Amino acid sequence: MAYPRPPFPQQTQDLPGSTQDMQPVPDHGEDSYRGSGRLAGMAALITGADSGIGRAVALAYAREGADVAISYLSESAEADRTRELVEQAGQRALVLPGDIQSAEHCREIVARTADSFGRLDILVNNAAHQMHFDTLEDIPDEEWELTFRTNIFSMFYLSKAAVPLMKEGGAIINAASVNSDMPNPGLLAYASTKGAIQNFSAGLAQSLGARGIRVNCVAPGPVWTPLIPATLPKDSVANFGANYPMGRPAQPAELASAYVMLADPASSYTSGATIAVTGGKPII
Repeated sequence: MAYPRPPFPQQTQDLPGSTQDMQPVPDHGEDSYRGSGRLAGMAALITGADSGIGRAVALAYAREGADVAISYLSESAEADRTRELVEQAGQRALVLPGDIQSAEHCREIVARTADSFGRLDILVNNAAHQMHFDTLEDIPDEEWELTFRTNIFSMFYLSKAAVPLMKEGGAIINAASVNSDMPNPGLLAYASTKGAIQNFSAGLAQSLGARGIRVNCVAPGPVWTPLIPATLPKDSVANFGANYPMGRPAQPAELASAYVMLADPASSYTSGATIAVTGGKPII
């Protein structure tokens, strides 16, 4: 499939960004993803599932036969579209608005997912916050804390709540980044959290190995999501992904297969891994 290539129209949005206002509109696999029952009968909780990579993963999981809980902050119209895609695939959808910076909220949405679906097999810690700053001195203290609470604290809270409810064969999939290994200095707070996510995941995989619960990461390169025009300078948006070997950013749909593979019970010996989806950019 021929996906859009930069330069893109210069564009900015207010956080959290809107899918439909992007030029071009991202592809989540609406017309391309075909399931084959790889996750039949399973239940997943996906954070940040209202848009971007989270929506693409929710769509793919549903078409593979899983029920999906859609965790999101406040973008109800975006979350409703994800819910529609899950239900159109013939699966149950549960929408869970709220702020995952809160430990109490994290525990609540894990419990609601398990109660509603009767089980919890897959946790995808996908939601993230980023903001671009030119220098260290430009980063407000509050911004640093917000980034860590959203990207790191929530992952700990959610994993801690989910593990006791998971049976052998459960899977936790965390969103790392190319920034885990090659930090962008303009995204210092975000890049720092992504390095921590990769380390947390590797340690947790060892901790949970004897219980048969797998923990892995997906490390995307540039992906065309609403976070991009909402957090990066205009000139960066226009040329987003142009400096990668494929000469373009990924579409969210291109990440879904990695998340399906890591959730699939057939990947029963894959744990502690980081799957790089970077369009040819090596992560070493």
